[in-house]
Amino acid sequence: MTDLLTAAQMRAIEQAAIESGEVTGLELMERAGQGVVEAIFEEWPELDKRGASPSRSLTYPRPDEEDPLRAVVLCGPGNNGGDGFVVARLLREQGWEVAVFLYGDLEKLPPDARVNYERWLELGEVSKLTLPTPTKREVSKLEKHAARPSSSQGPDLILDALFGTGLIRPIGGLKPALAKLQIGSEADADPWWPRVVSVDIPSGLCADSGRILGDEGVIVGAHLTVTFHSKKRGHLLDVGAQFCGKTVIVDIGLSSPSDLGSISRMSLADLHSERRLGRVLSRLVDESGLPQNLSKASFEHKYSHGHALIMTGGPGKTGAARLAARGALRIGAGLVNLGVPPAAQMEVSAQVTAVMLQRVESADGLSKILEDERLNALCLGPGLGLDRARDLVPVALAAERATVLDADALTAFADDPAALFGMLHENCVLTPHGGEFARLFPDIAEKLKAVPIKGPAYSKVDATREAARRAGCVVLFKGPDTVIADSNGRCSVNSAVYERAAPWLATAGAGDVLAGFITGLLARRFSPLQAAETAAWLHVECARSFGPGLIAEDLPEQLPRVLREVGS
Repeated sequence: MTDLLTAAQMRAIEQAAIESGEVTGLELMERAGQGVVEAIFEEWPELDKRGASPSRSLTYPRPDEEDPLRAVVLCGPGNNGGDGFVVARLLREQGWEVAVFLYGDLEKLPPDARVNYERWLELGEVSKLTLPTPTKREVSKLEKHAARPSSSQGPDLILDALFGTGLIRPIGGLKPALAKLQIGSEADADPWWPRVVSVDIPSGLCADSGRILGDEGVIVGAHLTVTFHSKKRGHLLDVGAQFCGKTVIVDIGLSSPSDLGSISRMSLADLHSERRLGRVLSRLVDESGLPQNLSKASFEHKYSHGHALIMTGGPGKTGAARLAARGALRIGAGLVNLGVPPAAQMEVSAQVTAVMLQRVESADGLSKILEDERLNALCLGPGLGLDRARDLVPVALAAERATVLDADALTAFADDPAALFGMLHENCVLTPHGGEFARLFPDIAEKLKAVPIKGPAYSKVDATREAARRAGCVVLFKGPDTVIADSNGRCSVNSAVYERAAPWLATAGAGDVLAGFITGLLARRFSPLQAAETAAWLHVECARSFGPGLIAEDLPEQLPRVLREVGS
């Protein structure tokens, strides 16, 4: 899996590399700027062409030269602005016409940014944008360079190098300027809309949480975001992906925190302590993290892969549990039983084949069935009904088998979440969506909902970790930015955005299949965290493999193809 760094962790890695003598700050800034330019040209090859020579007037190109491409570069008061000065210089050396604006006090620029400011001055001027709110005259000048009147083409590129990952305050003062540029929102496909590129992360967005700082909602909307070394949490969480557009990572020559003994690893150990690293770092779930034992060995039999029991609701309410059961069976559980009340037996028996049926009328009936110790994984919630959930969940948890609680099994305890938390054990997995999460953890949900007025803002990673500690088990907080955490603080993000977007999962029953995937992996004796991470990743891959027109029933049937593609 890939580490998702916070702003503080990234700063520690960069500073450690500089202090070690491995690289200078100026070299890192030059690599970053060069990486941004290369990413721009890779994204839009039509921009990779030379105009007039930078030593000559742009006003009068030779007859064999095209009119120069035009860029507006917005530089901020920190090192992100320094990256912007590098990009401006490199574009100018390619023959672009570049207008540069500095938002902030020149005398307070960090040393490396100041050097690149001076280098740019050898090629062009810098216009001022006053902190915190530019004057009308300054905004008018900016508009002259960057706005797009309906009668003419605007600049070919606007570069947002205002604020990077270190942003800790709202940028409301920039609202008039961004409004004039019409980049204070999601990037549009309007033909007059220039290409908007953000350096590291769109200005206004918290790099740790993906949330917009401030109640005015001021943020740059980018087509392309170029970040360095690795993605940050904010590129994936909350509205981050919505405003980043496409995000690419540029290698600037820093070592990986995953490499033991590396400067990056030691810097994070100094920041957090080596012993705590696994509990403070978050990771991106990807194919590299899939367990080796996802496939089956030739000498194993069905009981080698466990026996799952999934409880159903009453008549007309069994479909969700049947979806979960199908998911558990497809993902490799050796046997899967549905625990069905008597009134629904005929309905279920007419719908299942490989999935078996077990009559379970009440708590006493479930307790009797769980005397069979071969039943090693349970799932309660999908279509269960609130009364039946209150009756059966305590019995299931008392058996201390690996257990998934979803849907009704969570909502049934909304009036007294502490009662549920008192019964949970470390082999449980809770799978709430946003509404269910708010019912079980109302105070945590309120913190996540509150408008952040300073950064780093409280994030979905923070919320899920806090919920997992309180519950004492794994919590999988659903969404396009699904976050999974255990009670020890280990945490991962299963992202379904950018090239991995799976909007077709917004369909009834998709979550029930996910609960079944997790249950099936628990039956196969995966750890709760590993089962949740693996199931969530495969769930998205199944949706992407099928594509438009997906309904929940398609997800389990797509799984064999996905497993073959990943070599399982």
